[in-house]
Amino acid sequence: MCGICGVAFASRSADAEPRVRAMTAAMGHRGPDEEGFLIGEARAPGLALGMRRLSIIDLAGGHQPAWNETKDVAVIFNGELYNYRDLRERLTLCGHRFATQSDTEILVHAWEEWGEDSLTELRGMFAFALLDLRGRYATAPILFLARDPLGIKPLYYTQTPEGFAFASEVRALLVSGAVPKRLSQDAVTAYLLFGSVSEPVTLLEGVFSLPPGHRMLLHVPERRRTPRARPWWDPAVSPAAREPRKPRDLPSAGKKLRPLLEDAVRTHLIADVPVGLFLSSGLDSGAVAALAAQARGGIQSFTLTFPGTPFDEAELARLAANRLKTKHTEVPLSGESILSRLDKALAALDQPTMDGINTYFISWAAREVGLKVALSGLGGDELFAGYQTFADTPRLSRLIGCARYVPAAVRRMTAPLVGGLAARQASPDAARKAAAAWVYPDALPHPYFFARTLFPRGQLERIIEPRFRPSTVNADGVTLEPTWLGWLERTADEARKLEPVAAVSWLEMRTYMVSTLLRDTDTVSMAQSLEVRVPLLDTPVVEFAG
Repeated sequence: MCGICGVAFASRSADAEPRVRAMTAAMGHRGPDEEGFLIGEARAPGLALGMRRLSIIDLAGGHQPAWNETKDVAVIFNGELYNYRDLRERLTLCGHRFATQSDTEILVHAWEEWGEDSLTELRGMFAFALLDLRGRYATAPILFLARDPLGIKPLYYTQTPEGFAFASEVRALLVSGAVPKRLSQDAVTAYLLFGSVSEPVTLLEGVFSLPPGHRMLLHVPERRRTPRARPWWDPAVSPAAREPRKPRDLPSAGKKLRPLLEDAVRTHLIADVPVGLFLSSGLDSGAVAALAAQARGGIQSFTLTFPGTPFDEAELARLAANRLKTKHTEVPLSGESILSRLDKALAALDQPTMDGINTYFISWAAREVGLKVALSGLGGDELFAGYQTFADTPRLSRLIGCARYVPAAVRRMTAPLVGGLAARQASPDAARKAAAAWVYPDALPHPYFFARTLFPRGQLERIIEPRFRPSTVNADGVTLEPTWLGWLERTADEARKLEPVAAVSWLEMRTYMVSTLLRDTDTVSMAQSLEVRVPLLDTPVVEFAG
């Protein structure tokens, strides 16, 4: 696990080094063990790469940047490859020679062997930048960026008149001097709507997130031109999705799912440092804990407790820990203890969010006892329909279908009645959202998004002047300027091709999960120099569940 960054500037090469050193220093919490740089490479003037390392695999040998044998392909890497041993075997048989035991080195040899197709061979969470100096893919050096299918690891970029820059955190781009301190009005709208800044926009104008399962290629001499994000992962065409005998009944599906989950947890436990896990009273973290205890006895578990409150999960988590014989730690939180560390917790966030504070405190507790890696049950609700949104979305869909036949003036007059009727069957919050969907049925591109809103459009317009802009797309369908609404529209179009439950699952994974849960988990855990792994989001599991 690391923090990575880089610049490819059109100005003098000397400008690149101080910028990338400042960016790397801003992410010191992501990698307290060591730092690495690629600076002053004569074959790529104006380019500089930097990284901070939290050593997990091959503690002594996993330095970065990692190079191939001929020193013309280099990579900086954030994340973990859980199938790196299998890939190493295959690449060795192809004639590649390895200098380390790290998973990072896999990337340069995989690139040599398979090029961009190497992405489909990777199983893990990752964001990386690879420099190819060989001139085989172009007449000049190229910089290749890629992000894992679910967006577990972040990667941000910006294009300015000076050139191109990227980093694992927005704050690193801010200190580069390449990004003006201008608030994105698109981001403010998305934050007030959903409680987090929706990908691919960020809080800073002109800074974007590389979407999950996307890649980007930059010809270094053309650094003034904005590279375009292109998708490389599509679960709809995965081998699991094309499986003709994919089970449809629950017993058969469970029988086939279990070995996938067992393998996911087993591979996510691979590390050269101690590994623990987060344990709540939920089925998702409990399942991960059970499979982890089966694979490795005596694993450490951590639970946040809220003594004397109705939402305290301590008792059920304790029962699970005793049954599984984990080394269990309860982390009690009170209002006073939260306030005492709230400033640090908020400072850990790379962007504003309504969530994340709980993960900060449990990550802090895990790091206090010396852990570098923890497993989380994140992803279970999204994959296996654990959220209320799976029930609310069909209701909202029917309501919106009716609303489109009713004049706008009548909808506004009858909104209190609709909200009142909804309140008889649902919570006050759900009733409020139903009324908003009734008044503004076309405000968002799918009924699901109404179920996830904090402030409906009517309330939002009383707070700010919201921006609902589609992405700018050229005649070939290439996105020139991404927006959060454009990403939602695209995700909704993809969801409409799926069955209803699978559609909500896809919407959860591509929006709420990536823009809130995964982003918050990454930033607040890495602020404690803790790597959080999410075995339920292992690619084979996701593709099977879809």
